[in-house]
Amino acid sequence: MSFIRDDGITMTTCGQVKKRRIRLNKIRTFFTKPQNTILVVMAVVCTVATFAPIVAIVEDTFKIHPGTIDQYLTGKSSGYTFVNYVDLFTGSVAKTNLWQPFLNTIVLAVFSCLVAILYGGIFAFLVTRTTMKFKKYLSAIFIFPYIMPQWTLAMVWKNLFDSNIVTGTKDGLLAGLFSIHMPLWWCQGLFPSIIVLGLHYAPFAYILIGAIFRNMDANLEEAATILNTPAWKIMTHVTLPLVRPAILSTVLLVFGSSMGSYPVPHYLKLTTLATKYLEMNASRAGEASVLAVIMMVLGVTIMYFNQRSLKSRKSYTTVTGKSGQISKTNLGRGGSLIVALVFVVFTFFTSIFPILSFTFETFLPNPGDYSFLYTLNPSNLTAKWWLTSENVTENGLYGQKGMLFNETIWRGFGGTLLVSVACALTAGVVGTLIGYAVSKNRRSKLASYVNSVAFLPYLMPSVAVGIAFFILFSNKYFNLYNTYWLLILAGTVKYIPFASRSSLNSMLQISGEIEEAAIIQSIPWYKRMTRIVIPIQKSSIVSGFLLPFMTCLRELSLFMLLCVQGYILSTTLDYFDEMGLYAFSSGINLILIVTIIVCNALVNKITGASLDKGIGG
Repeated sequence: MSFIRDDGITMTTCGQVKKRRIRLNKIRTFFTKPQNTILVVMAVVCTVATFAPIVAIVEDTFKIHPGTIDQYLTGKSSGYTFVNYVDLFTGSVAKTNLWQPFLNTIVLAVFSCLVAILYGGIFAFLVTRTTMKFKKYLSAIFIFPYIMPQWTLAMVWKNLFDSNIVTGTKDGLLAGLFSIHMPLWWCQGLFPSIIVLGLHYAPFAYILIGAIFRNMDANLEEAATILNTPAWKIMTHVTLPLVRPAILSTVLLVFGSSMGSYPVPHYLKLTTLATKYLEMNASRAGEASVLAVIMMVLGVTIMYFNQRSLKSRKSYTTVTGKSGQISKTNLGRGGSLIVALVFVVFTFFTSIFPILSFTFETFLPNPGDYSFLYTLNPSNLTAKWWLTSENVTENGLYGQKGMLFNETIWRGFGGTLLVSVACALTAGVVGTLIGYAVSKNRRSKLASYVNSVAFLPYLMPSVAVGIAFFILFSNKYFNLYNTYWLLILAGTVKYIPFASRSSLNSMLQISGEIEEAAIIQSIPWYKRMTRIVIPIQKSSIVSGFLLPFMTCLRELSLFMLLCVQGYILSTTLDYFDEMGLYAFSSGINLILIVTIIVCNALVNKITGASLDKGIGG
């Protein structure tokens, strides 16, 4: 029953108006808090930026592409079909195009994890829990393989072990100087790819496992010692189970990164899902997109199992507050020195030798020919690869100027810096805002959603993310192909997880009372951020900007499909390799390595941040 007021408005209508006003007031109140506004905006931005490329690549798997195998199989030039899936999984070349690359990818990822965990974990134990010598030097130099471009160790491996007799290429250092010809399985394929990727990602294991070893309560192991438990049993039943979370985190990081690696398998002649995509993209575009979807699914699956494994009721508490000492294994005076020297040799070949190798390559008249070492005559060296200032066709330069005068190289270097700075600033700002908003509303479902979606691109292999952006933005509707805008967009989406996680961890440490005191004094939000929040956690927030910058400098897998050679240095390297200018590709590697090391040193000097700080360095 409705009652009519004197002004003719029914009571039912009044109730509806009142409810509408209450709803509007709730919405207005919700958006008066800056963190809520940020969450809503970031939910929309992250959803579109993350899921639009995924939807585009999934749609591409069903499309018929003119001039490719799916047009031949369907007899149509447009429309949608399941033939890409049917032919890829069951066709006559299914073994070559899918199953063999898939098996290689899984084996590569699994054993790269094993190498990284064994090498990095053993080193972490020696640095934190033993009396090994030269810890400061070894800790600093051990992280170099990760700082350097991923393909660095692959090229060093080729320079060391290739031989004309076995691989049909130029002789490497061992073949040229000592006539030592390693077998083909050692020079190319699965084995060297596993070793190279394992060494590249070993710093992950060192950082994650080393942090737990450093903070582990000595009483946990001493209790087992009192019960006369053998040392090997203490290690396998007490120590290793407690570092399980760090091991699982390393597996997550290394598995996803190794699975989507393109440069290492490319240089070492191993067919994986990433290299097969590039091979099939022209003639089997739809089936190639299916490979990219498979890589994405694998990345998310390993994350799912990682989360499940840590949701058990087992406790991984290693810091109890009852003991501040760390028990260290005494290796003895001789043992401490011998173990240290072994790692000095290992780290020399993984960290210092690459720089020396690339430097030598750029001064050899014939890159790869080390015969000058027999005479040690400096006159056998040449600076033409650096100093030739005119276009010449002789001396193997193929019309190119020397590297110091080469417009293509310096344009690529400028483009690399531009993309790196832009990605760092954009991803850093977005990640900082996400970290702030999530920390303020960490119990809300919206905050949980934004946090998860922002982290999702990290779980997907870089090459798959690059493929998704290539498909989405290289058509008549959104044609951004071969522009810096596309590189910056893809890089920002891929690197937001770095900044958001760094920002979130730091924001959670700030008490809400600090900002509440400023709110009471009616200080605007932007002033609270710039005058209070950011200065308090400056170093952690700066790390959220610097990590994308450092990673972007050496990125290839993400960008290789999005631009042509000359836009950035990593794609330009392939261009000179194809021309046969191996001195130029070595020089580009040297430029990238020196730039990254200098930037990393400056960051450490200015902010005091270091990857190995606090572990034992």
